[in-house]
Amino acid sequence: MNAYDFKVTTQDGKEISLSDYKGKVLLIVNTATGCGFTPQYDELQDIYDEYKDKGLEILDFPCNQFGDQAPGSDEEIHSFCTGRYGITFPQFSKIDVNGDNAIPLYKWLTENTKFDGFNGPMALILNGVVKKQDKDFKKNGNIKWNFTKFLINKDGEIVARFEPTLPMKKVKEKIRELL
Repeated sequence: MNAYDFKVTTQDGKEISLSDYKGKVLLIVNTATGCGFTPQYDELQDIYDEYKDKGLEILDFPCNQFGDQAPGSDEEIHSFCTGRYGITFPQFSKIDVNGDNAIPLYKWLTENTKFDGFNGPMALILNGVVKKQDKDFKKNGNIKWNFTKFLINKDGEIVARFEPTLPMKKVKEKIRELL
């Protein structure tokens, strides 16, 4: 099984297969419009602008499971992201990434990666918040917060998982290696 085996719903309600992205490097990210990490949209767009012509696609999946930080409709979220951050990479319909209602793509991503911990100044805060929701959070692959990223190689295989606290510079370096 690989990323190309999954179908997802676009922001405007159309179902597509991730096999449409065969041969590209994918950065899959769960996002939220009202999160402290939302400014990462700027860095994501910069990375997309730099590498989209070299085979990178960023796939944006809004999610409201963490602190109710993506409460709007798909249209409202898309409007906010294009208007405020000028995103041009594909944005999909709002999803659940954990639990019974998680979409199959995210079940696969979380079952096949592990949480390596938060880092930087936000680590202490996020550890405390996440521990209230999941006492065993350090021992499972569930998504812990908004802006968790998964890097998929050109063969559809998971290469890396990046927690939201990892500097985007590190994400960019790993993308560059795959391109």
